[in-house]
Amino acid sequence: MNEHPRLHSAMELLKRLIAAPSPSREETLTADIWEQWLKEHGAADVRRLHNNVWAVAPGFRSDRPTLMLNSHHDTVRPSASYTRSPYTPSVEGDRLYGLGSNDAGGSGVSLACTFIDLMDCPDLGVNLMFAITAAEEVMGELGMRAFLPHLDELGHTPDMVLVGEPTDMQPAVAERGLVVLDAVAEGMSGHAARNEGVNAIYRAIEDIAALRSFAPPVTSDLLGPVKVSVTMINAGTQHNVVPDRCTYVVDVRTTDAYTNAETVDLLRKVVKWSGLTPRSTRVQASVIPEDHPLVRAAVSLGRDPFVSPTTSDMALMHSIPSLKMGPGQSYRSHAADEYILISEINEALDLYPRLIKSL
Repeated sequence: MNEHPRLHSAMELLKRLIAAPSPSREETLTADIWEQWLKEHGAADVRRLHNNVWAVAPGFRSDRPTLMLNSHHDTVRPSASYTRSPYTPSVEGDRLYGLGSNDAGGSGVSLACTFIDLMDCPDLGVNLMFAITAAEEVMGELGMRAFLPHLDELGHTPDMVLVGEPTDMQPAVAERGLVVLDAVAEGMSGHAARNEGVNAIYRAIEDIAALRSFAPPVTSDLLGPVKVSVTMINAGTQHNVVPDRCTYVVDVRTTDAYTNAETVDLLRKVVKWSGLTPRSTRVQASVIPEDHPLVRAAVSLGRDPFVSPTTSDMALMHSIPSLKMGPGQSYRSHAADEYILISEINEALDLYPRLIKSL
């Protein structure tokens, strides 16, 4: 593949972003860079809410659907196993190293360059919007959770979203949701030698067995059954005291067959002794229909739809048809010595405009 005319610009922007630390909830430096870059490259309507930066292409028409190009500019914090500076961008052959290069800087700069190239195109079948958002890694309150209601208030709610995340430029058409439950089984303390009391561990074991065999009445056609896993457990104070309290944590991967709240209600009916309290129900499953124009456009480019094992801001946009597709590989995300291939960004710069123009 020939070098895309925007590749140099995309790479220079990505290097600037890597060099500006942007852990979740602390993205001011990269938000400043994004705001400045968009204005310098001709985006006339650049706006900012907290550290979410966005722009709408000129020529907005009410008779056309709106496509939002979205990625995030926050990162996780670097792990202790890094062997190179996470905030020093360095190129070695086809690799650009740096924290946030793969997740999700490569997607962000590719989508931004695509937006700049297409924002004045009169022949698009969609209104075009670009949004680079914050706090995705923690689904924080000032990221997409604040940005989407803001768009609603302004009458700019998108009709569809192309989400830039590292998927090897293959279209992820679905993500499972997530609910973490804090469970408590109560008993009664007593002396272990005299077989007194009510053992809370035994009650918890009974409920854990029920959760392990949980099978909801309806199964998602695409995502399959809800997956329930008990991942932590704690009880007891000493060997000769029957424990009166057992706590455990349940990881629930939800589907589009039920809302998260409905899933919690179903699980509460399964257990006999335990109270189940969700930490949050906002990370919903997301599924885009296979006949949606975004999916059809990706398939027409020879891409292969798949179900993503990871979550993203698609979970917060579950009511809006969203397709996750971007340069890079998921296994590099959150790993030490993170990198992205320059050739992967070059491919994204070629494929993104072709996909959008075919809508």
